[in-house]
Amino acid sequence: MIAELGLVALWLAASLAALQLVTGALAQQVGGDELAVLTRPAAIVQGLLAAFAFLMLLVVFGQTDLSVKLVAMNSHSEKPLIFKLSGAFGNHEGSMLLWVTIMALAGAMIAAIEHRLPEKTMLATLAAQAFVGLGFYAFLLFSSNPFERLPTPALQGQGLNPLLQDIGLVFHPPTLYVGYVGLSVAFSFAVGALVTRQVTPDFARIMRPWVLGAWIFLTLGITAGSYWAYYELGWGGWWFWDPVENASLMPWLAATALLHSASVLAARDALRAWTIMLGVVAFSMSMVGTFLVRSGILTSVHAFAVDPERGTFILALLAINIGGALLLFALRAGTVAEGKRFSVLSREGALVFNNVMLSAVLGIVLLGTLYPLVTEAFNVRVSVGPPYFNPVSAIFVFPMLAVMAVGPLLRWRQDGMQRIGRPVLIVALVALLVLAGGWTFASIHLLPLLGLAFSAALAIAAFMPLRGRNLRLLPIATWGMVAAHFGIAVALFGMASESAFSKEKLAAIEAGGSADVGPWTVVLTDVVPTAGPNWTALEGQMLASYEGGPPIAIAPQSRNFWAPPQETTESALVTRWNGQLYAVVGRETAEGRWQLRLWWKPFVIFIWLGGALVALGGLLALIGRVLADLKRRTVKARAAERRAESAA
Repeated sequence: MIAELGLVALWLAASLAALQLVTGALAQQVGGDELAVLTRPAAIVQGLLAAFAFLMLLVVFGQTDLSVKLVAMNSHSEKPLIFKLSGAFGNHEGSMLLWVTIMALAGAMIAAIEHRLPEKTMLATLAAQAFVGLGFYAFLLFSSNPFERLPTPALQGQGLNPLLQDIGLVFHPPTLYVGYVGLSVAFSFAVGALVTRQVTPDFARIMRPWVLGAWIFLTLGITAGSYWAYYELGWGGWWFWDPVENASLMPWLAATALLHSASVLAARDALRAWTIMLGVVAFSMSMVGTFLVRSGILTSVHAFAVDPERGTFILALLAINIGGALLLFALRAGTVAEGKRFSVLSREGALVFNNVMLSAVLGIVLLGTLYPLVTEAFNVRVSVGPPYFNPVSAIFVFPMLAVMAVGPLLRWRQDGMQRIGRPVLIVALVALLVLAGGWTFASIHLLPLLGLAFSAALAIAAFMPLRGRNLRLLPIATWGMVAAHFGIAVALFGMASESAFSKEKLAAIEAGGSADVGPWTVVLTDVVPTAGPNWTALEGQMLASYEGGPPIAIAPQSRNFWAPPQETTESALVTRWNGQLYAVVGRETAEGRWQLRLWWKPFVIFIWLGGALVALGGLLALIGRVLADLKRRTVKARAAERRAESAA
């Protein structure tokens, strides 16, 4: 009965999406105002129904209802409850229902709280949101029904992929999905503004918080996913240029460019067409990522390999949504005014340059991700990895970082180098000193050395906009910019340090033996069997000491799950302020020795600390923008009251 309730709610939500689309579209016609009053209520109720449907899916997974096909395929009665619930969205159908739910709730929020734009523009936005949502409802109901019943209930479920049975995967997909689907709001706003020809600073100010919210969640999702892959997969790396990792990076790059472009439009009434185009591109990248992960054309830890028919369905949605938006842009681009001009040497100029660089990196990642798929169609297997991505993207990333260091120091409209010459000189000297020191005293490859130099320069430049200002009166959004830029510097420092200074040791030792890696000495005391709720493991009991200091007990495991049968590696980490010891235990050799894999990764934790700072900066900026908007509306309301009193 629970599954049927969820399915009915899903059908009703789809019906309301159709009503929202029709009434929102009719509102653009003369005489369509009578039905327009239904658009906002339809969006709100649709969001509630979609949320109810997803809640019902959580219930059937929590109960392990093995008469539901999705539960039987992705759960097991002996699995811990937290992983039963996460299994609801750790599969194809459930993840798509989560996608639709977030999209519907976003539309409901727009309908409930946004009343600042002209009503026709808001209704066109809601109609666009319904159009996108309706395609995904159709996909769920006709191709990927999450509530499908089995003719005969299964005796036991097949279980969830053991690699996904981790607490990190309880939080990683929802945060990433909020980011993905949040970009659908930017897409809908862009379509609504094009339909009604209202590409204005007010439009940008209203769209910006939604883009910023999506960008924050994307940042958190990518950061959490990177750390999960780092400690769970046992490979010792934090980024592998996996196609599914790239699928999350591409929307983030586009959203970052969109965020800065919308800020220029909101503040200075410039980059109108660029902002609209980036709104379409950002959501396009989310759709491309959806196609890659769920079409079955990728083999990845994260990918849901499904039948080609579903991939064709998603590809059709991608073509309709994005192709339609690009066609609309082509038809209406001539009506989008250019906006106000600005000098090349200005804050707008710096933002445009960095947007071009971000777009170039996006193109590089997209090409490197799709190229192997194209060649494989012609029976030619090509591997594209770090030897391509790292140096080619660096061509654009480092100039972008240089401009990012200088950009916040520039004035809007027009500026001169003589005014900012001294701070720019300081930043450049810091970078040159780090380059010279690394080149002279350490054997570091070029890219990590450049990373260290730019991270030092950017860390100092991030705080340069605070010079000579009253910190108490500084807007919260400015603090957000400082935190985000400093977070980029911190993350870059962690990436460069991990690449430049990491040490790895492969060893085969008996119980009681030891191995050294960097400043650490690791002693294997014993290997013992242990068991969990749905797995057994061999646990390597070790003592690790840093430079002869007191020993620290660590216990990496080699686990064997039985639902479904799979072997996984559970690494052991020891974190210090200056890095992490990373230990993995492998198989026993014929000589009775145990294979150990040890890494010393200096400052690697700064990668994820930097990601958290970037997200914190986005949150501060979001709070600052919301408070500033509330203040602006309060001032306008009081001014209107005074005018009314004067007229009276």
